[in-house]
Amino acid sequence: MAERKEGVALMPQAEPLSVLMLAAEHGALKGAKVGGMADVIAGIVPALGAEGIKVSVVMPGYGFLTQSLGLGERCRFAVPFRHGMEEIALYQHLDADTGETVYLLEHPLWRSSPGRLYVTSADGRPFADDADRFALFGVAVAEALTLGLIPLPRRLHLHDWHQGFFALLRALDSKYQSLKAIPVVLSIHNLSLQGTRPLEQESSSLAAWYPWLGLGQHSAPAWVRDPRFGHCVNPLRAAINSADMLHLVSPHYCSEVLKPSDPATGFVGGEGLEGDLQRLNDEARLVGILNGCEYPEQPAAGRTEPDAVVAAVLGALGRAQGSSQGCAGPVMAVDFLAGIRLQEMQLAWLSNRRSDKLADNHINKHTDELADKSQQPFLLTSVGRLTEQKVGLLRMQIQGKSVLESLLETLRDFDDKARFILLGSGDVTIAREFQAISARYSNFLFINHFDLELSDTLYRAGTLFLMPSSFEPCGISQMLAMREGQPCLVSSVGGLVDTVNDGENGWRFDGENKTELALNLLKKFKTLLEHYGDSDWLRVSACAKSSRFGWESAARAYRERLYL
Repeated sequence: MAERKEGVALMPQAEPLSVLMLAAEHGALKGAKVGGMADVIAGIVPALGAEGIKVSVVMPGYGFLTQSLGLGERCRFAVPFRHGMEEIALYQHLDADTGETVYLLEHPLWRSSPGRLYVTSADGRPFADDADRFALFGVAVAEALTLGLIPLPRRLHLHDWHQGFFALLRALDSKYQSLKAIPVVLSIHNLSLQGTRPLEQESSSLAAWYPWLGLGQHSAPAWVRDPRFGHCVNPLRAAINSADMLHLVSPHYCSEVLKPSDPATGFVGGEGLEGDLQRLNDEARLVGILNGCEYPEQPAAGRTEPDAVVAAVLGALGRAQGSSQGCAGPVMAVDFLAGIRLQEMQLAWLSNRRSDKLADNHINKHTDELADKSQQPFLLTSVGRLTEQKVGLLRMQIQGKSVLESLLETLRDFDDKARFILLGSGDVTIAREFQAISARYSNFLFINHFDLELSDTLYRAGTLFLMPSSFEPCGISQMLAMREGQPCLVSSVGGLVDTVNDGENGWRFDGENKTELALNLLKKFKTLLEHYGDSDWLRVSACAKSSRFGWESAARAYRERLYL
């Protein structure tokens, strides 16, 4: 009913646009972060709220989120799965600061531990366990919406391949046809992860999850099949082909995925889905919007002196030991080696202490801080997952040694007190390789863990941040390093092109093939060392610190390009 004021009829206020995001991660919930998706959910939801858009999120509770938040169960409901019914518990969390509602679903299949949300399946069965888990999640969300347990939004926003099962059910299951009236947006944070599984004749398959659909090798529609393996279902492709709008997380990555990948040159593009993406692009339904970064009004307090770095590394090693009591083998060995390298670094840096201080009457505060940092030993840093995408270039062999070894030798020739600290976890084979290199090179400190406190210290304290990704949908690490005034040396791919301007707020390298990429990285690094600390270096560092990639502009683009 319209309101009346002093005899004048007022038009009823329009309801705010409501959006329900389906996600596997959420950076605002402790322990619910693995990759960049978590940062996006945590950053974009409040920014959209400031744009007048009411966003809720539904995700698995993973067995620990509901407990850590102290939530009480709202209700239970049954969903069809395989050849029976599964009971799902629904919880609801309201963030008092942002007003965001998070719906958490619980089932034994989703139980995980903080920071380890996904399951690594046995060799020969890629994605099998996680596909089982999110196939159940997809039908649980569809059922909860249909039953009215979660309010129907005006937009559904899916994130990555995990939500492809929901998209498939919305499109093909008559029970959930009412959901087709709600427009769907799909955000792809990493196109290389597609969740492909067999259509049938496997316990982790489309026919096994949803037998009532009657879909198998001879009946599944073409748009849900993997384009390279026709006997498999591709949940990411199903989501792409049933979405109304498709969102990639940076403009440059959005253009890259329209081209086929080329393993011979190392180019990573559409990964078999470029045909579908080209069609959506021709229909003006493909959009590239750069992710944002948080810029606190009060910058994070913390020292960047050598002592602070040493203390942060010790803290990370202590936390890792405390969380893995009873573990033996390579993890403990790499921590022991890291401790030795830390002691050596501490001794080398103590001998480098300067008694002189910079004058306090510099004109530019940022330049003053950065010049002060340049008086400390050179610290090359890198933070990220140990995957072929992130560090494959460092493993490449050039003239009988890895690119990483060549970098370390160049760094040692520049200054025997300089160090490279790499923080990362993931692939066990890569971890062992890096551990062996650390054993041979005293200037390489490898921390085989994921530790937020140490990563924050490395962003603040580092001299140069290295990010040699083979592809990078957007990237957040480069933004975090730049925010602290640490310039970056990055490959010319994806979101790194959209955030790092060569010679302005950082430096980039490129190449026509893998060998050229590796050689250009080594050449660029050597050139940068020659200019370390000069006026041009300080200018680039200051520009890096003043660069801004806010969530506010991303939220406006969501509203104008994805939701209208």
